[in-house]
Amino acid sequence: MATFLSRLGRLAFRRRGVMVLLWLLVFGGMGFAAASAPPPPADTFSMPGTESQEAFDLLTEKFPDASADGARARVVVRAPEGAKITAPDRRTVVERLVATLGTSSPQVVGVADPYRSPDVSISEDRTTAYLVVTYRVPAMEVDDKAHDALDAAVAQAEKSGLTVEAGGDAVKIEQAMGGTGEQIGILISAFVLVLTFGSMVAAGMPLITALIGVGIGISGITAFGSTLGLSGTTSTLAMMIGLAVGIDYALFIVSRFRAERAEGRTPEEAAGRAVGTAGSAVVFAGLTVVVALAGLAVVDIPMLTKMGLAAAGTVAVAVLVAITLVPALLGFAPVKVMARKGRLRYAVKPLSERGRRRAARHEAKSAKKTGPNLGSRWASYVLRHPVAVLLVGVVGLGTIAVPAMSLELGLPGEGQMSTETTQRKAYDLLSESFGPGFNGPLLVTVQAKDARAAGDEIGRALAGTEGVASVSPATANRAGDTAILTVVPETGPTEKKTEELVHALRDTAGELDRSTASRILVSGQTAMFIDFSQTLDDALLPYLALVVGLAFLLLMVVFRSVLVPLKAALGFLLSVAAALGAVVAVFQWGWLADVFGIDAPGPIMSTMPIFMIGVVFGLAMDYEVFLVSRMRESYVHGARPAQAVVDGFRHGGRVVAAAAVIMMSVFSGFIVEDNDFVKMIGFALAIAVLFDAFVVRMAIVPALFALLGRSAWWLPKWLDRILPRVDVEGEKLGGPQAAPHPHGERTLVG
Repeated sequence: MATFLSRLGRLAFRRRGVMVLLWLLVFGGMGFAAASAPPPPADTFSMPGTESQEAFDLLTEKFPDASADGARARVVVRAPEGAKITAPDRRTVVERLVATLGTSSPQVVGVADPYRSPDVSISEDRTTAYLVVTYRVPAMEVDDKAHDALDAAVAQAEKSGLTVEAGGDAVKIEQAMGGTGEQIGILISAFVLVLTFGSMVAAGMPLITALIGVGIGISGITAFGSTLGLSGTTSTLAMMIGLAVGIDYALFIVSRFRAERAEGRTPEEAAGRAVGTAGSAVVFAGLTVVVALAGLAVVDIPMLTKMGLAAAGTVAVAVLVAITLVPALLGFAPVKVMARKGRLRYAVKPLSERGRRRAARHEAKSAKKTGPNLGSRWASYVLRHPVAVLLVGVVGLGTIAVPAMSLELGLPGEGQMSTETTQRKAYDLLSESFGPGFNGPLLVTVQAKDARAAGDEIGRALAGTEGVASVSPATANRAGDTAILTVVPETGPTEKKTEELVHALRDTAGELDRSTASRILVSGQTAMFIDFSQTLDDALLPYLALVVGLAFLLLMVVFRSVLVPLKAALGFLLSVAAALGAVVAVFQWGWLADVFGIDAPGPIMSTMPIFMIGVVFGLAMDYEVFLVSRMRESYVHGARPAQAVVDGFRHGGRVVAAAAVIMMSVFSGFIVEDNDFVKMIGFALAIAVLFDAFVVRMAIVPALFALLGRSAWWLPKWLDRILPRVDVEGEKLGGPQAAPHPHGERTLVG
């Protein structure tokens, strides 16, 4: 691999003009395709094999009108304190509101008058009523005029003294992505890169290439969004991950290029070696991220599969940009700004044997004068106190991971929105007036020869179930073979008792199937969310086993060791557990909720843990590969195990630390966004990078190397013979010792 990539780096450097032009053409072409594409679809849930999905498909077939995907708005109206909503003057205002909403937009199909069904739409104390506005188009296609008309009608009704709030998917959501997260992440990344390289040109290169790669990836998602069903959230997550890894991958190659130039190599030779060594690590690390994200397909939830594949595609583009566009741009950079200051540099010219000895003495003297850097000093400290560092790291992360044992999964609804939003206010009004379960009704579908009669009988049986507040009469379709009835729980849609009620109703339905000769399905949005969470919960451990097993096999191939991949996998599990514990403490328990702008702590979004595992796995392997490959590079060329650790930190510690800070800054920038899922993912990934890079890779890993010694690189001979050889550390390109160039020129390898 190293030889092939070295040739690719040299080719990109020599043909830099053509390479840059090709990438600009790809960037422009994808941008044009994205601009011409229709808007992305809304997020949808589909769960093959679940009872909720089976019921949804049945309703689509048997009740096409009722199951239409048109958007709905639920407008809640409450009379002033001490007044009744049924009073003549209040009724006049509400009926005027109904009429106004009915003619407010061509997209409105109809409005349900609450006074025509007061037992359902008006509270028992007659203070609150609600009306439903139905649209002919899905939520994502409700235009601004329709949104403005709804807002205007609500505002007009409020002038009469009523409290009027609106919820439902037809209501405009103010929690829009504003791009603030990306801007913050880029600014902090630029600052870190300038500190790392001490040069604006060198610092700007990873940023430029990362933005080009992310631009191509996001444009591709937008261009194919409507065709492949990729939503706006998919683009946001792909941008978050693609930007972080794009900067990091370019950072590693540029850093290695500067190191090679400092050792006296020509720019072209340095570019080839940088892509052959650091580029090999980039390809392998990128492959682990791609496989982990694409592996989300095994969960068998289309939405999660699309998110994973879209993000994986963006990461793949970032890898290609790093190993082709970065060396091409290095060819345009001024020589002085791309050379590392304070290091030995030799002119490329024929040297005599005496000249070689003099250069070697000069190199040794310069290296001694330079002395150890911060990375090597930290590694030396860990090597002197391995047990203490190991205990502090493991116990500390283990303590932070404790809250993860209380992890509760769920999906966000209007009850988790900010208390300042009209959706949350409408949700609270309905809960107060009609009961907490009114916001999460369950839909029971009955198939039978006489569906209405069977449905009424089943309804009476289900009404006796503990936790049921009410059951509506059965409504049959035109054919009379299918009926639906609504069950209102006593508890809210995200409460544990509601989940228990769904399971209890399904158990009861299984018994009634035989006695009533019917087929009974319990569904509805609340049940679908419960099924969604359960599906992800069931898939969590198998997926975790998949990525950990993959990490073990890949690292064993790369590092020719059994214990190195074992400790890498265990360290990954430890950092993931600690990150989940921090997420539970902040987003579920509400610790530091005000600091992070969390209005309503509650269950952790079901998609977050499994998605975080996929992403953190890839990032953890990034740091493992970049840091340990430098250690192995030193070890295979004769260094003692302890010295190999110090060498690895001397050459790779600063760059890995900078890469981790950049990752954290990119992910942390998304915490300021209002979108709850993006905020939670940003926090989870940022804290996971902090734990994995600075605690696991920078502390626990060198401590284990110190304790294991040469045993860390042990590999059974029979396994060594059957494993494929992947030259990630660039062993075939030469070692770190000085070596004469085939044509008599001075070459310092390493």
